[in-house]
Amino acid sequence: MGSTIAAKSKCPPPGVYPPVISLYKSTPRQEIDLDASYKFFQHLVRGGVHGLVLAGTNAEAVLLSAEERKELVKVAKKLHRTLAVRNYHGQSTTESIRLAEDALSAGADFGLLLPPSYWVKAVTKDVILSFYRDIADATELPLIVYSFPAMCNGLDLNSDMLSELAQHPNIVAVKLTCGNAGKVTRLTQEFEHSQFGVYAGSSDWLIPCLAGGGSGCVTGIANIFPKSVARLYALWQAGDIKEAKKLQGLVAQAEKACKEGIAPTKYAAFHFAGAAAGLSDPKAFWPRKPYTPCSDEKAAWVEKVMSHLAQLEQNLPDAV
Repeated sequence: MGSTIAAKSKCPPPGVYPPVISLYKSTPRQEIDLDASYKFFQHLVRGGVHGLVLAGTNAEAVLLSAEERKELVKVAKKLHRTLAVRNYHGQSTTESIRLAEDALSAGADFGLLLPPSYWVKAVTKDVILSFYRDIADATELPLIVYSFPAMCNGLDLNSDMLSELAQHPNIVAVKLTCGNAGKVTRLTQEFEHSQFGVYAGSSDWLIPCLAGGGSGCVTGIANIFPKSVARLYALWQAGDIKEAKKLQGLVAQAEKACKEGIAPTKYAAFHFAGAAAGLSDPKAFWPRKPYTPCSDEKAAWVEKVMSHLAQLEQNLPDAV
């Protein structure tokens, strides 16, 4: 029953990808801090991640201008051989095409695209299929479908729709932030990675995704503990299932803090990774207004639920 479609000309490598947080200057308008961003990108690459996802949900994409999204890609591409995946979601087909062209001109290797969802009752199966196909036809940027019902008015892309989209030569993978392992096994039964890659949308189910034939994950906690998540992936790939399962539980316990929103994630990134990245200003890690940083009570809880991974992270060697 496997698909006979040709391998895609360009497919994202298997592995772990952080959707990188945005860092801001400590000014009233919170301009993007590109110098701080470069240091943080370097830190993540040293940690062993396989690429960077830019201007995504964790980057507060809806709060970034089109120019800021372009600049983040340009900064990431200054790092030697760094794979850049850029979110370029627009509610209309024409806006998404324009953003894809921006991403490509800035050097992005792949694009990550949510479905349209503003008028969710009007988003039929045919609308979804034509949206992705029209954009994939109009740009050379290889397209990764992004399924995230919580951010799309509950709109869920089922495995049948994803299978139809996978037939397109420029639609190369899917990120599943729906947590549905059944989609993984259905899609990987049909497609090889080279035909259509399947990635978990968080690392608390990385091992279930890999066990089902998936290719890796895009995970917010990799902003905080990149070495630990990269090690989890490496243990599984090396066949050390016992140690992988043990580490999977530790990662999942810590990742629940990231489920609480962008402010806890960014606070954890500063608290646990700021010094290692050479960044000392906590305000650089605050969310962009009107959103507010963690309360002291929430910050203390984040430290508590994530502290068990801090020592492991510190003891792991840099990848590069």
